Amino acid sequence: MHVEWIWGLAGGTLIGLAAAMFLLVNGKIMGASGILGELVDGSAGSSRYEKLSFLAGMIGVPAVLVWLSGGAETHATGNILILLAAGLLVGVGTRLANGCTSGHGVCGISRLSLRGIVATVFYILAGGLTVVLFRHVLGWV
Repeated sequence: MHVEWIWGLAGGTLIGLAAAMFLLVNGKIMGASGILGELVDGSAGSSRYEKLSFLAGMIGVPAVLVWLSGGAETHATGNILILLAAGLLVGVGTRLANGCTSGHGVCGISRLSLRGIVATVFYILAGGLTVVLFRHVLGWV
């Protein structure tokens, strides 16, 4: 029996626990794009070190785990331009939607927020259509 699914379950559980802890401790939604946006535009104020440590942990812990485990298998393209364009489009999308997968998907749906549910449905549809277009129609990825 394949057990790779357990990594997704463990990761999802950790994200959910982090979101709950962030809400309990700060009284705010754990939206990674919002946290990053406040750091970039300077509106983080006195909480900037807390937000920096949050982002450092969000980036650093997976990097350390990948390093300790010897790497991770991925099916992403090796074309760096496509990866950069995808990252930029995700960033633009999170700003347009006033949130990202952690803010709308994890925190919004768990609070039964209509805005979070609608945003999540639309970004999943957009992602699916993008894969169909770029992989299956154009053959770029």
